[in-house]
Amino acid sequence: MASGRRNDDDQLLDELGDALRTREIADLGKAAYTWRTVDAEIAALTYDSAQDRELASATRAEAALLRALTFASNELTIELEVTADSLQGQLVPPQPGQMEIQSAGGKILVRVEVDETGYFVIRPEPRGSFRLCVRTTVGRTVLTNLISL
Repeated sequence: MASGRRNDDDQLLDELGDALRTREIADLGKAAYTWRTVDAEIAALTYDSAQDRELASATRAEAALLRALTFASNELTIELEVTADSLQGQLVPPQPGQMEIQSAGGKILVRVEVDETGYFVIRPEPRGSFRLCVRTTVGRTVLTNLISL
């Protein structure tokens, strides 16, 4: 009976070891995924028309229909207009690529093409907190800080 119990213990230890190794591999995969944008440039918010509206609200009776935001990094600027049903934008200098809307955790929510003039449209307008991630065809990756509209 003691030898049967020993085999059960050994089998349980082997299964626990396999489970831990599997979890370690999953954790390593998750860690590697988060490093995919480690070399990305960060584009800081340099302009938000909502702040201008707050300052001008005392002198203007009507509110602007569009909201404009500008994010700038060393090599690329992302100009955005928030409309009632979309985000429209352009990369400066103009260049093609892909624009992603990412959740705070990095999950890709939407991906659209950026045309050769740097123009893109995202529909519908994203809700909640998100960030933009642009990947140009020349290999540049630029991330914005989190945005809430």
